[in-house]
Amino acid sequence: MTTVWIPDAPPTLGGFLTPAPLPAPVLPLLAGLLAVAYLAGAIRMWVRGRGWPVWRTVSFLLGCVALAAVTGLAVENFGYALFSVFMFQQVTLMMAIPPLLVLGSPGTLLLRATPHHGPGLLVLRAAHAGLRSRTARWLLSPWLAVPLYLAAFYGLYLANFADPILSTVTGHTLLEVGFLVAGMLFTIPILSSDPLPVRMSHGGRALDVFAEAALHAFFGVFLMMATTTLIDGFAGPTSALGIDPIEDQRLAGGLAWSYGEAPTLLMLIYVMHRWFRDDTAQAVAADRRADAHGDPELDAYNDYLTRLHQKDT
Repeated sequence: MTTVWIPDAPPTLGGFLTPAPLPAPVLPLLAGLLAVAYLAGAIRMWVRGRGWPVWRTVSFLLGCVALAAVTGLAVENFGYALFSVFMFQQVTLMMAIPPLLVLGSPGTLLLRATPHHGPGLLVLRAAHAGLRSRTARWLLSPWLAVPLYLAAFYGLYLANFADPILSTVTGHTLLEVGFLVAGMLFTIPILSSDPLPVRMSHGGRALDVFAEAALHAFFGVFLMMATTTLIDGFAGPTSALGIDPIEDQRLAGGLAWSYGEAPTLLMLIYVMHRWFRDDTAQAVAADRRADAHGDPELDAYNDYLTRLHQKDT
């Protein structure tokens, strides 16, 4: 059975950020591969003179760094012992890292930087097939994302699924992967500028963000008010570190409520900004069309007023 090194002293900031042995560094390796692939595509664009936004590159690479740090340093080891640290990892994987990755527009970079011959052509065909598939439409639907968020918080902890899953390294790792996938499926329809099989309205995006904020906020308040531990597996290691499990659970609730709200607020501001920008652009385009070709509705209304005036005279 795979064992995990768990620190024998209470956590500190330096302790969180120190390298530590990991039994299954799946997500840190994934972060490294994603960073290398994205940077190769961006460099290819820059070398060919086609241009690629630097801020999108920085955003994606920051997401990869955050993913590697939160699952690849000693914070991962503390996540096996403290519910508060595990909740910090969950909120980061679901709400902080996905926006950074999505704002990097990796799909658009893939379509622009991939060669249109040889193996690259197969990759492009697979990408286009995925965009046209019903599976992609279903995966990016809010009818899947919202239930996943419910399951990740309420279903996992209140239905007593967390204890058996977190009792093994494999279960712990798969749960972290699931958090990241759930966060990506929720964030892509809201923030992505990449080609998508279905595009949500701005109002629908804002409504989804509000719903997600309420889900984890209520869950955080519930944890802070609970008088018994929800996950028995954390009680022993937490006590061994000299920390009260109930206080640690309340700290976890505080993180779910406060730390989880910051990325949500930023997402909402971004959605509202895009909504205002798109509406302004549409209004300007409509005015230009009216100036060039006239406005049929306005012309018809003016004709109607003219006829009324003629009847009166």
